[in-house]
Amino acid sequence: MSEFMLIFRSVESTEELTKKELMAQIQPWEEWIGGIAAQGKLVSTNKLIDHQGRVLKPGGVITDGPFVEIKETLGGYLILNAENLEEATTLAHGCPVLSIGGNVEIREIHVLE
Repeated sequence: MSEFMLIFRSVESTEELTKKELMAQIQPWEEWIGGIAAQGKLVSTNKLIDHQGRVLKPGGVITDGPFVEIKETLGGYLILNAENLEEATTLAHGCPVLSIGGNVEIREIHVLE
């Protein structure tokens, strides 16, 4: 069994959503993540706070907002256990970010002991 990181990107920001719209988006995420957890494959997950952070570049150059150069927003990530990349990809198919035009990057990670 290997660990894979699913990285969620979207062009839609949750900052502009009403509380009702935000709550409507949360339920599909809870159901999808709950399904992965029910299979015993969830390791961890977190949502990133929209548009907060910095980018440190060579030479000590610092820019506000980690996504200044791109239109996509990195919304969060999930780490799961899967037999291989194919299984991790199958689990990613249900990700709610896909329904709003976003994408999921699937990467195997090396677990340091």
